[in-house]
Amino acid sequence: MKASILALILSATTAVAAPPSVPFASIDGGDLSLTDYAGQPILLVNTASQCGFTPQFDALQSLYDQYKDQGLVVVAVPSDDFKQELNSAAEVKEFCEVNFNLTLPMTDITRVRGAQAHPVYGWLRDQAGFVPRWNFNKVLIDRNGAVVGTWDSAVKPDGPQITAAVKAALQ
Repeated sequence: MKASILALILSATTAVAAPPSVPFASIDGGDLSLTDYAGQPILLVNTASQCGFTPQFDALQSLYDQYKDQGLVVVAVPSDDFKQELNSAAEVKEFCEVNFNLTLPMTDITRVRGAQAHPVYGWLRDQAGFVPRWNFNKVLIDRNGAVVGTWDSAVKPDGPQITAAVKAALQ
């Protein structure tokens, strides 16, 4: 009896709540839902076109290119929460294509902080205590929907911390 109660308690405390199925608006039109990538690790990054960290787009694309065939999805979430994004999704899309040749999935300009944050970012706050403190904060969600890593702007997407976590998530 005690063993079954303990097993029930442990399973309840280790259960992972999957990211909400509320889609983002896609920068290409239509919706972009994390549920479309169920069973794949996702690196979610809030971005901005006019930030000192904007050159990280090159490393994000490189990481995506290197691991996408193994299942990694890198999703860029342009946000003006820190007042460093261009005025429209069309401008962001053109900027990213021209300057960085981005092909990874991107959302439309999206709130990532505060009461109006997209529900996925509300879930990240509730599940992992993660709230972006600046642009280019990164979150790795594993195949099961668990947050397995968060990194601030200074951590490079193709640096050893993130690539090690990505490799582990792809196993």
